[in-house]
Amino acid sequence: MKIYTKTGDKGQTSLFDDTRVDKDSIRVESYGTIDEVNSSIGLARSFIKDEETRKILFDIQRSLFDVAGELATTKGEDFPEKIKEEDVKKLEGIIDHYLEKMNKEEKSMFIIPGSNQESAALHVARTICRRGERRMLTLSREADIRMEIIRYVNRLSDTLYAIARFLETNLSYVDFGKEENK
Repeated sequence: MKIYTKTGDKGQTSLFDDTRVDKDSIRVESYGTIDEVNSSIGLARSFIKDEETRKILFDIQRSLFDVAGELATTKGEDFPEKIKEEDVKKLEGIIDHYLEKMNKEEKSMFIIPGSNQESAALHVARTICRRGERRMLTLSREADIRMEIIRYVNRLSDTLYAIARFLETNLSYVDFGKEENK
């Protein structure tokens, strides 16, 4: 099987439902950014030793294929596997799980992210996720996007933050004007 089709040589691509669109359309930008999030989570997962966290991230990566697939379909209701409200709730449970493991006083303080490879990679994934959410919101102004996938991506960035924050070591706090290391 060849991976090149030559059908995109003139700046267009096919969506999941075979609709042709420009490669720089906001729809392609949206699902392409979700693909970036997925890849960056994979990179982060390769650094993480804890099996529970690796499994959580793997499951999230699988779910991101559903988010991207729905975004790559002009009629999202036609995509066969959809993110549901229970998926959003699952992310909320993961957030709560990791925040409960942290020092109560420290978890609300701003930090310089990335004190190790695990947390640094997750913080990169989190910022890409935030961009993906912004791209989806732009797309939602011109196309129907189900709120469940917007909520899912919003909670995902919070999930990535909670896990990254938990994995941080040698914390550097930001006190707007001075820096303290712990």
